[in-house]
Amino acid sequence: MNKKERALFVEKKLNELFPNPKAPLKHKNAFTFLIAVLLSAQTTDKRVNIVTKELFEAAASPKEMFKLGEKKVYDFIKTCGLAPKKAKAIIETSKLLMEKHNGKVPKELTQLEELPGVGHKTASVVVSEFFKKPAFPVDTHIHRLAQRWGLTNGKSVKQTEKDLKEVFDEMNWRDLHLQFIFYGRTFCTAKGCDGTVCFMCKSLYPNRKNKIKTLKA
Repeated sequence: MNKKERALFVEKKLNELFPNPKAPLKHKNAFTFLIAVLLSAQTTDKRVNIVTKELFEAAASPKEMFKLGEKKVYDFIKTCGLAPKKAKAIIETSKLLMEKHNGKVPKELTQLEELPGVGHKTASVVVSEFFKKPAFPVDTHIHRLAQRWGLTNGKSVKQTEKDLKEVFDEMNWRDLHLQFIFYGRTFCTAKGCDGTVCFMCKSLYPNRKNKIKTLKA
């Protein structure tokens, strides 16, 4: 199979396995979704949903969040990875949203990327999932799978994103982003598969003998 044929095979199988994928992070509005995505770095979605249940009851807007203050935000999210850094970013982002965006989450990728603690991936997730605009956020799962499946050389996350956007139709980017992640967590984990174990890897490369060493994000 060439790259385009592999992409078509991947898309077909992912649609069979994970039809109509739903975003796992619970939220109330654009702001709470942004905060949930920010918190999800190096933290499971399950953990994020646990801590945000009480956090979003206390504060569901930039004004309310800023009013809580960094210490109280930290108390809510302290069981998340990088909690001190995230608490600081949440307060700074809340402040910036009030000062520059009238308390509203911007819809543009470049404006989102200017917010403290919000990198390109987080901004892409918000744009794709909440504002329904074409974006293909690449996390560690997607970066790993795209390499194992011969869809990118994996030189960088930026390159992986570019390569995936070239082989998949933009109207499917949102679903594929989630489907890649769900497949990576379930069948093609970092340690559970080496490019020769899971169904997708074996189907795409039936004659592959050597383990695939993927470049990290």
